[in-house]
Amino acid sequence: MRAVIQRVSEASVTIGGRVKSHIGPGLLVLLGVGHEDGQEDIDWLVRKVAALRIFDDADGVMNLSVTESGGEALVVSQFTLMASTKKGNRPSYVGAAGHEKAVPLYDRFCEALSAAIGKPVGTGEFGADMKVSLVNDGPVTICIDTKNRE
Repeated sequence: MRAVIQRVSEASVTIGGRVKSHIGPGLLVLLGVGHEDGQEDIDWLVRKVAALRIFDDADGVMNLSVTESGGEALVVSQFTLMASTKKGNRPSYVGAAGHEKAVPLYDRFCEALSAAIGKPVGTGEFGADMKVSLVNDGPVTICIDTKNRE
């Protein structure tokens, strides 16, 4: 799994002109699911995302997690994170898991993150044409690949 995690002042996802999810301060997680991903990747990534100390404490130091800061989370599926650009200029998405594998893993990730932070997680809609809006706070953007843990 690959994730791009952004600390946001607010974020939303709109589908067909209707806002599906909106959050205030917290995390926007763009999530890509690969063929080799499974429950172990979900467990590890959820622990990492929930514990990332990227929110300011009283002294203005990035020392708090999303839970400690009272923030929210919005998770949007994004198969393009699995792109390979090794050859030519047209990205290859052969590393991205198909719908039948990716949807259950995406859903389980969202459920696990919700449990970890103690509040509902906003979502997009897998496979939909989504418009994602955000105000990146900082800016703070972290990229994590569960296959590069060391």
